[in-house]
Amino acid sequence: MAPNVCSVNPFYNFDFWANQTAPNEPEIVELTVFMPNGILLLLKIPKTATLAEVKEDLWEEAERKPLFGHLKDKSLYVLGMVTKYSSDEMHDETKRICDIQPYFCMFRVTSKQVAVNNKLNKNINCLIGKSLNDYKIINNPEVNDFRYKMNLLADEISTKRHKMTLAEKLAYQYPLRLATTTELPENVKIRLRNDHFVLVAKFHNDETSSFTFNVPYYITPAKMLDMILTKKALTMNAKGDRAADYILKVCGQDEYLYGEHPLVQFLYIQDTLSRVGVPTLVIKPLANVEIFEDSIYQSTKDIMRSSKNQSVCTLRKKGRQVLSWELDFPFQCHIQIIRDLNIADDNRYNEIGVQVGLFHGGKSLCEPQRTTEKTLTSQRTINWDEDLTFNINVLNLPRMTRLCFVVYEVVKNAKYSGTKTRRLKDTNKDIHINPLCWANTTVFDFKNQLKTGTITLYTWTYMETQDAQSEDLLHPLGTVEQNPRTGECASLTVSFHNYNVENTATIIYPNEETVLTHAEENRKTKDLSRSSEQDPRNVRDILAPFMHNDRLNEIHENDRDAIWAKRKQILDEEPDGLPCLLHCIEWKNRDEVAEVTSLLKQWPKVSIERALELLDYAYADQAVRRYAVDCLQIIKDEELLLYLLQLVQAIKHESYLYCDLVEFLLKRALHNQRIGHFLFWHLRSEIPFPSVQIRFGLILEAYLTGSQEHIAALLKQAECLDKLKQCSDQVKKGGKERGRVLLQEFLQQTHNMEAITDVICPLNPSFRCKRVKTEKCKVMDSKMRPLWFVYENADMHGEDIYIIFKNGDDLRQDMFTLQMLRIMDRVWKSSGYDFRMIPYSCISMDRRQGMIEVVLNAETIANIQKERGMFSATSPFKKGSLLTWLKEHNQTDEQLQKAIQEFTLSCAGYCVATYVLGVADRHSDNIMVKKTGQLFHIDFGHILGHFKEKFGFRRERVPFVLTHDFVYVINKGQTNNKKSADEFRNFQELCETAFIILRRHGCLILSLFSMMISTGLPELSSEKDLNYLRETLVLDLTEDEARQHFKSKFSEALENSWKTSLNWASHNFSKNNKQ
Repeated sequence: MAPNVCSVNPFYNFDFWANQTAPNEPEIVELTVFMPNGILLLLKIPKTATLAEVKEDLWEEAERKPLFGHLKDKSLYVLGMVTKYSSDEMHDETKRICDIQPYFCMFRVTSKQVAVNNKLNKNINCLIGKSLNDYKIINNPEVNDFRYKMNLLADEISTKRHKMTLAEKLAYQYPLRLATTTELPENVKIRLRNDHFVLVAKFHNDETSSFTFNVPYYITPAKMLDMILTKKALTMNAKGDRAADYILKVCGQDEYLYGEHPLVQFLYIQDTLSRVGVPTLVIKPLANVEIFEDSIYQSTKDIMRSSKNQSVCTLRKKGRQVLSWELDFPFQCHIQIIRDLNIADDNRYNEIGVQVGLFHGGKSLCEPQRTTEKTLTSQRTINWDEDLTFNINVLNLPRMTRLCFVVYEVVKNAKYSGTKTRRLKDTNKDIHINPLCWANTTVFDFKNQLKTGTITLYTWTYMETQDAQSEDLLHPLGTVEQNPRTGECASLTVSFHNYNVENTATIIYPNEETVLTHAEENRKTKDLSRSSEQDPRNVRDILAPFMHNDRLNEIHENDRDAIWAKRKQILDEEPDGLPCLLHCIEWKNRDEVAEVTSLLKQWPKVSIERALELLDYAYADQAVRRYAVDCLQIIKDEELLLYLLQLVQAIKHESYLYCDLVEFLLKRALHNQRIGHFLFWHLRSEIPFPSVQIRFGLILEAYLTGSQEHIAALLKQAECLDKLKQCSDQVKKGGKERGRVLLQEFLQQTHNMEAITDVICPLNPSFRCKRVKTEKCKVMDSKMRPLWFVYENADMHGEDIYIIFKNGDDLRQDMFTLQMLRIMDRVWKSSGYDFRMIPYSCISMDRRQGMIEVVLNAETIANIQKERGMFSATSPFKKGSLLTWLKEHNQTDEQLQKAIQEFTLSCAGYCVATYVLGVADRHSDNIMVKKTGQLFHIDFGHILGHFKEKFGFRRERVPFVLTHDFVYVINKGQTNNKKSADEFRNFQELCETAFIILRRHGCLILSLFSMMISTGLPELSSEKDLNYLRETLVLDLTEDEARQHFKSKFSEALENSWKTSLNWASHNFSKNNKQ
């Protein structure tokens, strides 16, 4: 208990504030500080230090003392100045202690008295799925630091939002969906007639009135409103309406068109015209637009804004800092003990060891080290107490170095060891090892300090799927987070050396200024070239084989040296060669690291595609990732949404909670509610996974704190999701017929209907679902019994909204594949080709739960073949069934020709896309055709060539699906030689063109897949999973060679189409899929 400081003997008159130092030395005072965790600290500090600097030094000192875990972030505390008669809280932290002169140099640290907003916290907890209090008691300074910084950011943006004008609020809540370029795409140009297009205008709350206009493509929303209201005044005798009181809205959606942009630049207009549709707009009074009001929650000022979380470098601190670049000692760590290791009883007496490696960006910095192998004790512990020394000095450790551990068992008879067995590489004996568990940690902490002392790592089990293809035991791409389920996993205790540095000193990685100074000095005194021989080739010739190639391919040592030697020329002449240069750096050489840090300061901005490439797992360096994020600052909102899934997954490869990428995504989400919507669900869907619970939960907390206006809509969606899961669980208890009855019973209960009524559609926040049309809802027949829901559109002019809810299937891979199809579609359209793709919406919302958009007026190939082929196992061989079905739904010759064109284009697009992506398990039930002719694929459970096998044989033996009935439609039913038909020749040329266009963007495709490695998708867990993409894109070949390669695959698919038909016949025979 702290003593009563006011009872000190008043006759003790020593003057603490008199100058006791030499004239040229800084005036130092020793403070006595009573901490809230019961510790008393003595702190020497300059008299001129501010209270903010005192507090920061206190936390630095407290971190070295017992009970530090009981302290929260320093922003939640206030310094109390002890005076002669009381203790006063000092909230102005800019004051200097020499001006305050506390009594006897004493301070007391107390918790701030803040108003806790229980309603806000409760709602945020509900949306995250985890209590915020869990983060506050983690006793992790990095968590506290992240929350502090992100709360400051969120509060700054939300405060500005409350001062917005109406127009600014519209832009936040209903952001414009604009094309990324002002240039009209070809598929839109051809729909214009004399630079005009037809548009229909309807009126809010008026079902009968509508006008049709033929308008120039460059007309703006304001002029369009004037035109509509003028016509309304003339034809309906409705005068007095002012255009300023109205706004244009997309029919059926909460999407608005405003501003000075030409109508044709809005994506809704472009998409509708490209489908040969007629854009329909609704005139809505501005007063009826739902605009957010200021936060309904009371202000939560639990963050101290009078001071920033700055890094203060007092004289006292400088005296106890040692740069890691000054330590010319081999890196060491000490393996102490493992506890609670679970191992099968049969293997109880196997010997167990630990292997440890140092990695940077997935690449090993030196040879890994191993402990001796020992037997597990009866208490499930092993005490090694061994030092491991690595062949790399501390001064050469990069800032983002990871220390990776794996605990393994030695199995002397591989026959009994299982599929995870690895053979020891450095022994001639027949000894194999099984990995048991693993853990990763950073060598430097989030404050740039080299870790010292003892830490305990809570391990992860070694997943079979993660390591089936890996020859290495260590898992450097795995998370650096510790397993939060501490009671269920083994714990490994390790300690770090201090390299003869005094205990009171801190070893830190040099700051950027020091690194840049080092680089400048090196240029004056050192030649950083690795070879004395000058390469005579110019920069472009050296980079040519790698510029449009997969950067992960091995670059010959001579080329690596040449690229490094010509780094300045690459900067000046070929800046897009930056990824290639970074791949050639020796990250275990501090001189080269300093040089590249300096170069990045001068490097011009690269394209968005190149910037995305720099955010995958291979580029761990903080300066590189910061540069990449800086290049992304110019990205348009719609383009950011296109890549948002990858950018969220890329967060998993970050070494620390706070990073430039997280701040960038939060800022964009807090300025655009549509981005915020998808960021929320991408993060929220992965909260059940322990490896990202803390990281993603904290980001969600920051977003929701800064976007409190969004909470109500998200709560309603979360409530709807919960009810749909309950409904699905109930329906699964019954059989096929009973399930339909159970569904209707569930929907008839009032409290259930209320929960799923009037909700923003998670698939697309522009759609507002008013009420469920129970009579149209049904239970689907597939294994997990998905639910087919039909909603009435909140817009009386809008069509019904159809949604499939899935419970039990992991939709993350489907969502990713569909996103890649969307990106391919955009790449093709930017090159002037519209392949009529249908990358329908799909969103994962929780573990094995999510929603899928229904594509209406479509049927599976299986059902078409069965109906038109008079249902038999041989129906897939009857080539006329598909064309007959199209004729039934397109009865005029003009309609049929258009449907065949739609089929031809979409078939070409999906042939190429599924070939490049290696989409497997293709059968007649997951390929569909719309009545308008568009073909599209569904269900993407297997990609990257993970083809299904049966009895040891691959069921699919063709590069892509091109059956004889597809060819029959493409040839318009002609019976002459299919290869010589003009239509088929045109189709083949379309396929070749589509492939070549994608190949030109091969680096982007590979980068987007690389960003997803080791993020949880079972078929994308290691670098080896990218090999399929390398094989299909053949980036090593010239464009002509690649075209010939694709032609051979095309011929193979055509010649073996009978195998696909046979596979489909077997599928049809075994299952009647008609729903």
